[in-house]
Amino acid sequence: MHKNYRKDYFCNVVSEHVEIVLKNKPSFSREFKNELFVQCNQLDCQHVDLNQFPCPLRLDLFSEQIEQRGKAAERRRNESLAPADRW
Repeated sequence: MHKNYRKDYFCNVVSEHVEIVLKNKPSFSREFKNELFVQCNQLDCQHVDLNQFPCPLRLDLFSEQIEQRGKAAERRRNESLAPADRW
């Protein structure tokens, strides 16, 4: 994942600095789902991967990166819809 999608963060639940990363939730269905979540590096935490209270991790911690992703996806869609240049 891109370096900008990783951050250091002080977690009040474990009372220490943790590394958090913006990730796509795995989808086990036939349809691709682009669901995002925030994951920390504290695998022993009982709230890991939940992003629910009392876990303080929320998507808004990465709002700027999510906006950049949306703009990049829109740009790719527009490029794929543009007519191909011919010689």
